Amino acid sequence: MPYIQVEDHLPGITGLLEYRKDTAGPIRRLTQFLLRGPNTLTEAERELIATVVSNGNQCRFCTAAHTAAADVLLGECDTTASVKQDIINAPVSNKMKALLTIADMVRKSGKDVTEAAIARAKAEGATDTEIHDTVLIAALFCLYNRYVDGLATVAPTDQSFYNGLGQRLKDHGYNRLPQGYDHLKNNPH
Repeated sequence: MPYIQVEDHLPGITGLLEYRKDTAGPIRRLTQFLLRGPNTLTEAERELIATVVSNGNQCRFCTAAHTAAADVLLGECDTTASVKQDIINAPVSNKMKALLTIADMVRKSGKDVTEAAIARAKAEGATDTEIHDTVLIAALFCLYNRYVDGLATVAPTDQSFYNGLGQRLKDHGYNRLPQGYDHLKNNPH
């Protein structure tokens, strides 16, 4: 049960964003820009960063949501399962392995990021902007994980909820749906 009163039909971060639309606006714009804006990293690769960080932070809602979004964007689910278990042996490029490793370091502490990890990413072809965005996405998802779990939001157990959310994130990104979320009242989670 959430620590504050949020709408019952809006689990996870969605309920929190609806609770404080004034703070939600900047959060949504930053997330939309970082995860869906112009970038040399694909949308799926950026969702993998969110997935690895959320999984490492044991945030059930965010892990399931961003795993589903990455799965929809990739068109398969083996990659997300692999990166959550073992980044080094996951079926992603060496550049992504290096960036996901940096993201996991950031998850633990920004001070855990090493010169060697940055040099490895650069040697694998990562640009300074890709390294910057990886660190920023990882830090942002640490904030989201703590926001969601710190207020004890509901994390549905039905995978179909996350499949639908993953599709919504692919189709609409991180923008608030123009019609709001009342239509979700009829969809139990």
